[in-house]
Amino acid sequence: MALTSCSSTSFINKKERKNYRTHDDISSMICFAKMNPPSCNLKAKSSNQEVQFLNPNMEEKEKFHMLTSSTHSNNSSTKVPVFVMLPLDTISIGGNMNKPRAMNASLMALKSAGVEGVMVDCWWGLVEKDGPLKYNWEGYDELVKMVQANGLKLQVVMSFHQCGGNVGDSCSIPLPPWVLEEISKNPDLVYTDRSGRRNPEYISLGCDQLPVLRGRTPIQVYTDYMRSFRERFKNCLGDVIVEIQVGMGPCGELRYPSYPESNGTWRFPGIGEFQCYDKYMKASLAASADAMGNESWGRGGPHDSGQYNQFPEETGFFKKDGTWNSEYGQFFLEWYSRKLLEHGDNILASAEGIFKGTGCKLSGKVAGIHWHYNTRSHAAELTAGYYNTRNKDGYLPIARMFAKRGVVFNFTCMEMRDGEQPHSANCSPEGLVRQVKNATRDVGVELAGENALERYDGGGYAQVLNTSRADSGNGLSAFTYLRLNKRLFEPDNWRNLVEFVKNMSEGGNTRLPEYDSSRTDLYVRFVKQSHAKKTAEVAVV
Repeated sequence: MALTSCSSTSFINKKERKNYRTHDDISSMICFAKMNPPSCNLKAKSSNQEVQFLNPNMEEKEKFHMLTSSTHSNNSSTKVPVFVMLPLDTISIGGNMNKPRAMNASLMALKSAGVEGVMVDCWWGLVEKDGPLKYNWEGYDELVKMVQANGLKLQVVMSFHQCGGNVGDSCSIPLPPWVLEEISKNPDLVYTDRSGRRNPEYISLGCDQLPVLRGRTPIQVYTDYMRSFRERFKNCLGDVIVEIQVGMGPCGELRYPSYPESNGTWRFPGIGEFQCYDKYMKASLAASADAMGNESWGRGGPHDSGQYNQFPEETGFFKKDGTWNSEYGQFFLEWYSRKLLEHGDNILASAEGIFKGTGCKLSGKVAGIHWHYNTRSHAAELTAGYYNTRNKDGYLPIARMFAKRGVVFNFTCMEMRDGEQPHSANCSPEGLVRQVKNATRDVGVELAGENALERYDGGGYAQVLNTSRADSGNGLSAFTYLRLNKRLFEPDNWRNLVEFVKNMSEGGNTRLPEYDSSRTDLYVRFVKQSHAKKTAEVAVV
């Protein structure tokens, strides 16, 4: 049964349902796990080497975040365990495991490839869909037993967001129906942009401490959910289930939904929009402005910050010498990013109390927003809630908050290279990853990684191997590969994965490709298959 928000301003288009892409027929391909992969005579660059940026006119001041730190004792001889993300629809709408025989064959293959374990989303919209405090863990219980029987480990994501509406979302899993009912009665429960468009991907953090969900606050709802999970799987925690990744926003990431791809609202490399126009966020902003003695600053977000698909220089706020660097801009951005940090800290504090002593690691995911990184304002990061500019490190506060709670900092876009990005977008995924590595190193928090795009080529694996090392900044403690599907088991792709897992287990010292042999133009979170295709025409997979 398809479940959607009743809000007329929802970004969800009921007609835009994608067919499920499941993992059936994989069982016939497990023979690839036994193959002896050829050694790749290719080498990964050291992260200490100078990165060549796409914009030759970038000012000297723009290099603030690109500076490498001094080399320290590295962990290049340390094994980096590799996990593989399971399909989004591993558990069905009915709460049962999809294609259990194919899943078991897939797990057998992954085990024979040397993979440490797998990751699965525990969808709020599936588990608590029948009503408040009514939890159905049956499908997940079956999966945990299957993972254990195959000698693998499990990373579990507490997914309090909607599945669907973003590139890579191959199925639709809305928030629980009873939550959608509350949203239909009070649309301000979800994030809202300046035009009044509502986004039902995730409950607005503005109402975190208000009893808006049938007498419970959102934080209480998330806490009860995690506590129920702990009680159901307490005998597996720290043994089979080795990590709990705590969802804190859309796509499970600690961020605002500033670049929603549903219905073409946002397209790469647009700057996105601030999401602070529900009544709860507006009230918070007004109170902060009053406390500063400047009531006019609390009447709404920046009026000159542009629209989703604009570029920084097309706006008054984000342009080179724009309002972002004014006294007002600094006030607003401090408030906007602080609210996000407080939201993350509140959820992680609950998770810490629930899972402390179980032997499970806790982790949190931060988005790799690398477009417009080489500009002064870092506009796309600002609208997402990361106050990161040419002279301000927006990832240190997040790393400190994670460190306080003993949480692993999980970061995406580990496979991306600057040279693969379009010049006009001012991207630098390598510079961004290096900044995050330095921030996590400086506060002593563990760093783990994921790839943002589905990639099977040696060049993508080479970049992950490069970033997994601790030559400069913090090395990776684990890596989770996106994602298990039939394409992964194609002979060449499978050989590349097996070789990659082997290299990661040996500390990333094996030679790998210097380039993307697939010749694919990589954009954020999707693959542009042809130079002739326009961005707006790219098919969502």
